[in-house]
Amino acid sequence: MVTELIHVGFGNYVAANQMIGIAAPNSAPIKRLIHEGRGKGLTVDMTSGRRTKAVVFMQNGAVVLAAITPETIEGRVRTRNMRDLEEEGE
Repeated sequence: MVTELIHVGFGNYVAANQMIGIAAPNSAPIKRLIHEGRGKGLTVDMTSGRRTKAVVFMQNGAVVLAAITPETIEGRVRTRNMRDLEEEGE
C-alpha cells in the first residue's frame, strides 16, 4: 500500500489514508480533545506558530493541528481521490 501525503501548510504533510476526520478548533469538545491529546503526547502542532484553523484526527489517536482551513484540507483530499479514480479508469 502506498501512503499518500496531504500538504497541511508550511512544508508539513499528513498521511491521507490515516485520517479519520477534520474539524474546526472552535468548539469546547474539540478544544478538550486537543488538551487531552497534549497531556498524552498525541497532539502534533503543524501550524509553524500560526493560528490553528483545523484539527485533523488520525487513526492512531494523534491530534494534528493545522494552520489551513478544514475546507482546504478536504479539497486536497478530494482532488487526490479524484486523481486516483481517473488513474484506475485508464
